[in-house]
Amino acid sequence: MAPPSNAPKPGRTLLALFATLLVLAGVAVWQGQTTPKLGLDLAGGTTVTLTAKTTSGKNPPTEQMDQAVKIMTRRVNGLGVSDAEVTKQGSNNIVVNVPGEGQSRVVSLIGTTAKLQFRQVFAIADGKPSTGPAPAPSASPSGKPKKGDKSPSPSVSPSTSAKPSPSATARGRALSGALTAPTPTPSGAPSPSAPASPSSPLVPPSGAPVPPAQDYAGVTDPAVIKQFEALNCYRGDRRAPGSNDPNRKFVAACDQDEESDQVAKYILGPVRVLGENVDEANAMPPDAQQGQASWSVALDFDGKGARQFGEVTTDAYGAYQQDPSSPRAQVAIVLDGRVVSAPSIREGAITGGTASIDGPPDSFDQRYATDLANVLKYGALPLEFTQSSIDEVSSTLGSDQLTGGLIAGAIGLGLVVLYCMFYYRGLGLVAVASLIVASAITYVSVVILGEGMGFRLSLPHIIGLIVSIGITADSFIVYFERLRDELRAGRRLRPSVESAWKRARRTILVADAVTFLAALVLYFLAVGGVAGFAFAMGLTTLIDIVVVFFFTKPLVALLSRTNFYGRGHPLSGLDPRKLHRATQRSSAATAGTSQEA
Repeated sequence: MAPPSNAPKPGRTLLALFATLLVLAGVAVWQGQTTPKLGLDLAGGTTVTLTAKTTSGKNPPTEQMDQAVKIMTRRVNGLGVSDAEVTKQGSNNIVVNVPGEGQSRVVSLIGTTAKLQFRQVFAIADGKPSTGPAPAPSASPSGKPKKGDKSPSPSVSPSTSAKPSPSATARGRALSGALTAPTPTPSGAPSPSAPASPSSPLVPPSGAPVPPAQDYAGVTDPAVIKQFEALNCYRGDRRAPGSNDPNRKFVAACDQDEESDQVAKYILGPVRVLGENVDEANAMPPDAQQGQASWSVALDFDGKGARQFGEVTTDAYGAYQQDPSSPRAQVAIVLDGRVVSAPSIREGAITGGTASIDGPPDSFDQRYATDLANVLKYGALPLEFTQSSIDEVSSTLGSDQLTGGLIAGAIGLGLVVLYCMFYYRGLGLVAVASLIVASAITYVSVVILGEGMGFRLSLPHIIGLIVSIGITADSFIVYFERLRDELRAGRRLRPSVESAWKRARRTILVADAVTFLAALVLYFLAVGGVAGFAFAMGLTTLIDIVVVFFFTKPLVALLSRTNFYGRGHPLSGLDPRKLHRATQRSSAATAGTSQEA
């Protein structure tokens, strides 16, 4: 007689599980990572102490420190670094622990203030101190730039700009632009239609020579002019005093480019758009169809920012129409007091509320674009921080603790196996095989999470994985006891496999659901190592459900069809006669106890 169409097919279930496990293993190999990534306590890492600075010199408000901790934590998570800790220490210090080697990039970005400003340019000159007229730099006879020179910054345009100019190869980051800057005609007048020739970075994007140092049209702050002339952008951290203050009407600022032999300095007008008006910032890959050869950061302004950005680009475009050589045709992008770029507005005002920051492919790569988008996305820190100390953490102590933990885990696993084999006999082999499959799935999952999401295995995670051995074994015991109860009642093995499963699966799901909810609550309410423990426990709880449903139960169903298990061999653990005698002895003992009572 043919079996009903809805009869269980344990063989197919097992094949599907092993096929999934092979796919996961293939993903891990394809990612290029076959071992789990280790956390700070196991692999070492970097600990940096950041100290908040205030203008008054007093301790910063607690609310601002708490906000800084939250922003730094979001930045760490956005960079894909797992198991990092950001904690407040004292009244003005924040300690950041980053696991793994080579984390200097992460450390530098965490404490970046990331105050973004858009200001109109009023003057530009060489970064060296000057007290008189600044002569216009001359190009080499061959027309090629001299060493250290860089070509004009690209212009500003919406995201639907034309193909970028080949001459726009400066490292300086710029809002995405397309048009080629005009170059001076032999008579000295700019020719808007002529393409830009490579020139010194001191030549504005319009191609006109640098304005004389005493020509500060529109600048009404003599102190800023004096500061600008004395500013030396070749020494120090290249941050002019007050350049990051949004309340100052005029500021002097240096170029951010640190790789060039020549650095420009600027006088910038009032802040026209603040970074807090950027709704979203995302790193975008190169787009050959749009002529975009490098990575870029797409910016979406909110309503206020879109209006303000439209106003400043309108003013800059008006200045360009009046005089293409005017520095006021440029809009400077200022990040933490330094000019990222100062592109020229020559395509008209940008009123769509979107723009993008891009640069040459050799410097504006995926990492730079991702880092910049990350610090802009999560907002500026409310305080400025200095790195008080940076220490490399050794993994020696963690390795010793890991060895001890693995030994303890091996002892615990061995005791579980011995108990299962002694009490369940042949059925204990199913429990051991299930633990092996659960361990394999857990290992592959940890490897994939490490490469795909930055998950790092730390001591709390390992503790959670070891504790989960008991949780996983408990699920097997629930099912096995239900099955043995069916046999004690005199039922046959094969139908008992299904009836026992129907009784056991609800208990297993309820128990795992309680454990998972506890792990979930603990993960969101706790921090640091406790959250890591909760994550590991929640992960293994989900894996336990997969193993019990897709391996343990189908395997028992297949074994019930064999003579060894199906006929109840004394060593199978499913001998109905032995189970019945054990039940009788238990009943007799209970009755004797009742009579004595």
